[in-house]
Amino acid sequence: MEFSEDNISRFGISFQNQEKHQEDVEVAFDEEVVASHQLVVYNDEVNSFDYVIITLMEVCEHSPEQAEQCTLQIHFRGRCGVKSGDFDELVSMRNEICRRGISAEIESYQ
Repeated sequence: MEFSEDNISRFGISFQNQEKHQEDVEVAFDEEVVASHQLVVYNDEVNSFDYVIITLMEVCEHSPEQAEQCTLQIHFRGRCGVKSGDFDELVSMRNEICRRGISAEIESYQ
């Protein structure tokens, strides 16, 4: 059956005289915390692939596959966001990566 005004009048349905009712409803939801910073590692011509992979595994707790993928992006794109999180969480990782002679910075994003 198609919707038309004839069908509505045939069933005797009318919303024109119906009382308007509005109710305030309180909705509870879990607020999700979104990471607003990322640890970015930059390419250099000094450190080997293996050294960067091992560093990412030890410092950022990456799996071997994840560390290898990040290292390839660092090499071919010049940089890679290797970890996202709160600024305070990333500071110690950045410091350790830099201590190992690899260039890294914490960048904020929206």
